[in-house]
Amino acid sequence: MHLGLDIGTSGVKGLLMTEDFGVVASCGAELTVSRPKTGWAEQDPDDWIAAVRSVIDGLRASFPEAFSALRSIGLSGQMHGAVLLDENDRVLRPCILWNDSRSHSECAELEVRAPFRETGGNIVMPGFTAPKVRWVEKHEPEVFRRIRKVLLPKDYVRLWLTGEHVAEMSDAAGTLWLDVAHRRWSPELLSATNLTEAQMPRLVEGTEKSGALRAELAGEWGIARVPVAGGGGDNAATACGMGVVRPGTGFVSLGTSGVLFAACDCYSPNTEQALHTFCHAVPGLWHHMGVILAAVDSLAWLGRVTGHSAPDLTAMLPDRISRPAASVFLPYLSGERTPHNLPWPAGTFANLSMSTELPDMVQAVLEGVSYAFLDCKAALEAAGTRLDRAFVVGGGARCSQWREILSSVCGIELLVPKSGDFGAAYGAAKLGVACLADGALEDIITVPEVDLVIRPDPMLQDAYAERFAEFSGLSGRVRTNTSEFRPASKSGLDQKSGRAQAT
Repeated sequence: MHLGLDIGTSGVKGLLMTEDFGVVASCGAELTVSRPKTGWAEQDPDDWIAAVRSVIDGLRASFPEAFSALRSIGLSGQMHGAVLLDENDRVLRPCILWNDSRSHSECAELEVRAPFRETGGNIVMPGFTAPKVRWVEKHEPEVFRRIRKVLLPKDYVRLWLTGEHVAEMSDAAGTLWLDVAHRRWSPELLSATNLTEAQMPRLVEGTEKSGALRAELAGEWGIARVPVAGGGGDNAATACGMGVVRPGTGFVSLGTSGVLFAACDCYSPNTEQALHTFCHAVPGLWHHMGVILAAVDSLAWLGRVTGHSAPDLTAMLPDRISRPAASVFLPYLSGERTPHNLPWPAGTFANLSMSTELPDMVQAVLEGVSYAFLDCKAALEAAGTRLDRAFVVGGGARCSQWREILSSVCGIELLVPKSGDFGAAYGAAKLGVACLADGALEDIITVPEVDLVIRPDPMLQDAYAERFAEFSGLSGRVRTNTSEFRPASKSGLDQKSGRAQAT
């Protein structure tokens, strides 16, 4: 039996998996996010420990025999959070989360201090760990002076489980302190934030053992001191659960935000188009990730302003889409990552008229998000990563019309897996299996059985290609005429260019 733990933003999930990768049970515990100021997002790291305890207590109570046969633990978690510890491993302040935007001006400073884009493989954005710690240095200097270790969220849980300060490559790549090509900490990037390698955790691959369960916990839970695998950041772990570890096949996540994920066998960043380039959780591989900040969130927004639920909105559409919507929608309601790196909201409807009705707007939203995914696909291709087919997951993937639109817009086959749990906790459990295995990973990191294949509709492809040109012109106007779309007052933004500036 193998346990996967996923330390998410809204909750912790635990999943028990058998030796042949069947799911025995799962259990969850909710988390809350503190927002003490506009743009801030924090959590108390000890809340993760309490949630993990609750999950494990639930699994032990419901499936005592299965839990007692546990052989490994794998970890996954939200990326980029800054957990700052003192010399006694005490938390110095609440963890600044991935969706915290306070460090815009610090991003601009770091861009000119060190080759973050070349060595770290990514644009310096407020979501990453390094600018958060630079913010702490400037605004909470006493906290900064006491930092002895910086950990990521799942690695703080690992510290509690094993007593070891350890990170793995996929999550470490999201700090901006990793030399992503060579899979090691970069002294130059650390120095740009006045930190040293001594303040970083030891690095392992996601499939390696990072330590053993502490004797105290093993005794409390009535199990052996099982190994804890390196694990992976949430998206890399999800990819392991889906078997996305080979070039050519990726996955599309239609969740609150959107992700287009593809594995690659070499380091090839594309920072010009705000593509994320990280190490994979599997040795010798990297991955590219295009990110859309408002995917299902765009549909939820339309529902809020019209008084309908998202399922009610998509029920207004015909069973099969025969032509593009008359209106065009830019899904930049929260800004955008790939390919524009827009830090401010710029959502837009175009081609509205007196004859526009709600179903047309619903279809335009689904198409607008799909066009944004096509932008992500182009950014992947510019980095040398081919994508022919992709598993489609997330809440939006339940909408058959959205799947058909997305396939035709992006020109790729979409694979719908048979019912099952293929998320980050499942991938973490598989990485736990891998840390015990002497055999080939292809026997462990396998693809799920496919229930349905959606292929592009040639007629729709041509029509969407024409409409995408209109979408691209509209998004180009957002980029070039920033003053028209940027909020009148935005702290930390240059009033001429709209780009974050150092203060």
